[in-house]
Amino acid sequence: MNAAYDAIILGGGPSGATAAVLLAQAGWRVAIIEKAEFPRRKVCGEFISATTWPLLRQLGIAQPLLEIAGPVVRRIGIYGGEAMVTAQLLTQPAHAQDRGTAEDSGMALGREHLDTLLLKRAKEAGAEVWQPCTMSAYVAYDDGYECTINNRHTHQVHTLQSRLIIAAHGSWESAAMLTQDFRRPPHKSDLFGFKAHFHGSALPHDLMPLLAFPGGYGGMVHTDGDRVSLSCCIRRDQLARCRLSSPQARAAEAVFTHLTSSCKGVELALSAAALDGAWLSVGPLRTGIRGFGQDGIFAVGNAAAEAHPIIAEGISMAIQSSTLLCGQLIAHLQLPSAASCSRHSLEAVRRDYAKAWHTNFSRRLRISALFAHLFMRPLTTRIATGLLQHFPQLLTEGARWSGKTEPLRGTHPAAVVR
Repeated sequence: MNAAYDAIILGGGPSGATAAVLLAQAGWRVAIIEKAEFPRRKVCGEFISATTWPLLRQLGIAQPLLEIAGPVVRRIGIYGGEAMVTAQLLTQPAHAQDRGTAEDSGMALGREHLDTLLLKRAKEAGAEVWQPCTMSAYVAYDDGYECTINNRHTHQVHTLQSRLIIAAHGSWESAAMLTQDFRRPPHKSDLFGFKAHFHGSALPHDLMPLLAFPGGYGGMVHTDGDRVSLSCCIRRDQLARCRLSSPQARAAEAVFTHLTSSCKGVELALSAAALDGAWLSVGPLRTGIRGFGQDGIFAVGNAAAEAHPIIAEGISMAIQSSTLLCGQLIAHLQLPSAASCSRHSLEAVRRDYAKAWHTNFSRRLRISALFAHLFMRPLTTRIATGLLQHFPQLLTEGARWSGKTEPLRGTHPAAVVR
């Protein structure tokens, strides 16, 4: 096969665009297939941890993001029932914290800005973007893949050839890729995500609280445009109860009523705030490890695994996982030589990528599942918040356990943008 591309990346979000920048900078021929038009809003907590900002700086987009991002997050907290507990988010030595930058403690900004700027950076680096397009089918050959893509506006069909495919799509999508999840039967424990922005919130500017309420969890943080971002996940059975309690309300409004009535901190923060735009929803979420692909297909971001959003690490894991994979691809494969894409070479990439992935993210997935199940239950929430009121430093430790203070480990030098 005379492949036009070295890598086709399925998805132009943070993981896909990051991979595109890194590979294009290394001289690879890259295509991105993105189904949506940008800018577009997404259900997302919007927080970017301190350890990810150096990577954004290497990608060349940190400065424009910093110019629009929300304030630096210096404190974390938990709002559950009547409890409102806060603690410092310590991620750097004291002398570094005095600078007040994103690399101290992290910042938030909307995906309509982050994704647009990242994809623009990928184009500048040399990636070709097919948008708004979907991949309807692919055929595997000995030396690569032939992908059929459809333009969602013109309905034109194109055929693209590539040595490799990088799956960087959303976790709830169902389509042609083996990494894409096919629909499963509904279950009462399925989680649905809701998200909205508010103006005029009373939430302290440096605080990012976790929200614990019966049947769900969430978070709030100041983001771009002097807005507060509220995002939450709720179980299918609890969502049904909310709909019964508020039969005239839309699903998001019913969830918000449940949240404010169950969580004093949310009611105080948003009682005088105004909704900015419409509520967004998505689901069901599929948390856990899915795998890293097979043969010449590799998975990053949510296509590889998804942590419970309770730890606010989704964006960071997306960008960091792509950094890990691309470092291995660039180090192991000497493209455009077809010989470098031997089965042995591809499996060496997957082995080293998986090892680095588990080193960085396995604990985050376990901690996120523990926190999610702990704070969705009223009894365990009361016990936990009671303990945290006496020992608030445990909140700081929890942030460390979730990966907010640990720099990316196992990054191959080849992944550094030059």
